Amino acid sequence: MSQFLTYQQLEENLDYIKSSPKNNGTLNLIVRRPNEDEREVLSEAKLTFADGLQGDNWKYRKSRHTPDGSPLPSMQLNLMNKRCIEVIAQSKEKWPLAGDQLFVDLDLSEDNLQPGDQLQIGSAIIQISKEPHNGCHKFAARFGTDSVKFINDKRGKHYHLRGLNAQVIKEGTIKENDTIVKIGD
Repeated sequence: MSQFLTYQQLEENLDYIKSSPKNNGTLNLIVRRPNEDEREVLSEAKLTFADGLQGDNWKYRKSRHTPDGSPLPSMQLNLMNKRCIEVIAQSKEKWPLAGDQLFVDLDLSEDNLQPGDQLQIGSAIIQISKEPHNGCHKFAARFGTDSVKFINDKRGKHYHLRGLNAQVIKEGTIKENDTIVKIGD
C-alpha cells in the first residue's frame, strides 16, 4: 500500500477542506526554515519587513521573479490551509515538510481572498500577494505526485490548495492559535 493518498482519496476530502472559516480563522502552526530543508516549529514568532518570519531563510533564497535574483518581498510568507495539509500529510508531524511557514484554518479560495487583501494575525498584518504558490517536485517527493495534481488542477488553483504568498505590511508578533481576521470584513 502506498504511503501517499491517491487523487481520488484527496478529492473525497475536498468538502472538508472547503469548510474552513471565511473569517476569524486560526493560526495552527508556525514553521521557520533557518536553512534549506531544515524546519523549526515555533509557538510564537515575529514578522518583520526585512525577514518576513524572523529567522527564516526567505531573504537568502534566490528568486526567478526578479532580474537580479533577489527575493521578492511579496513572497515573504507562504500560507497553507491546515485542512488541506492535514489530509495530504496524514499526520501533523509531516506538515512542516510542505515548506510553508503559516498553516491556517481559513478559506484561502479566490472567492474569499484576493491579492491586496489584508489579514491580521496577532499584532502583525500581512497582505495577500498576486504571485501564485504552486506545488513543485519537492512537494511531490514528500507527498506524492497525486497530491501535486490535486493542488495544481483547476479546482485546486481556485481554492488555493497549495496556499498563498503574502508579505508583512505591519510588523508584529504571532502565536499559535491566534485568530486570523480579514481586515475590512
